Amino acid sequence: MDDVYGRIEVFPQYFMPSKEAMESPDGLSTSKNNLDTSPSSRGRSWTPKRAKGAASLLRLLSIPHFRWSTSNEDEDKIELSRVEVESLRTEIADAEERESHLKARLENIDEVLRYARLSGYLYIRSRWTQLPGEPPILDDADVDDWLPRFVVLQGQCVYYYLKSTDLSPQESTLLCDIVEVGRLPNFVPEDEKTRYAFYLLSRQGLKFECSSTSEIQVDSWVRALKSDCKLPDGAAGEDETTKTRSSQVEDGSSR
Repeated sequence: MDDVYGRIEVFPQYFMPSKEAMESPDGLSTSKNNLDTSPSSRGRSWTPKRAKGAASLLRLLSIPHFRWSTSNEDEDKIELSRVEVESLRTEIADAEERESHLKARLENIDEVLRYARLSGYLYIRSRWTQLPGEPPILDDADVDDWLPRFVVLQGQCVYYYLKSTDLSPQESTLLCDIVEVGRLPNFVPEDEKTRYAFYLLSRQGLKFECSSTSEIQVDSWVRALKSDCKLPDGAAGEDETTKTRSSQVEDGSSR
């Protein structure tokens, strides 16, 4: 021992900490456990702090208004957007259908105006003539049952449309069935506008009375119908036509 250390005297137990607690200068007690600074002890001492930090982070991520998962409300919103898309598609399809229908109407009225000899709005009402052996027809001249119709003279027929944009007429009369065309007395309806009138009579006894606020329009219709139906013009011609019609009616009744 003296050979190794020479004159230095070594006390082996001097650097060993005592088993009893020692008082520190500031009054705090220290022990072996407090002086243990090994890595394992340091890791154990930081574990509670790390746990607290993770818990705080979890609390932060679990705020009620901060949602990470898809809820039922989100699914409802998706379904609502799909319904809106389908509604828009339906509206577009309906608009295209209306457009095609209006286009067809415009093409029809364009064709009518292009090929018709005469066309325009007239006030129309119909009456049946008295046949032999029937009681006299009541005077209904004061009855205001005039209805506006779009009348077209085209080809060998007179067509009656409800409106000018209709694709098909409500009624029609063949020119070969018209046996008489003439003027009717003027009259003043409730709107206090003078109307000029004419009529056309079919061989079946159906009489169409037509009127308009334009005398020029009425004269044009009378001339065109008489010309196309090959009816004589003038009062004498009308008398001859009336006789012919009466004979036709009598022949039909005798049969």
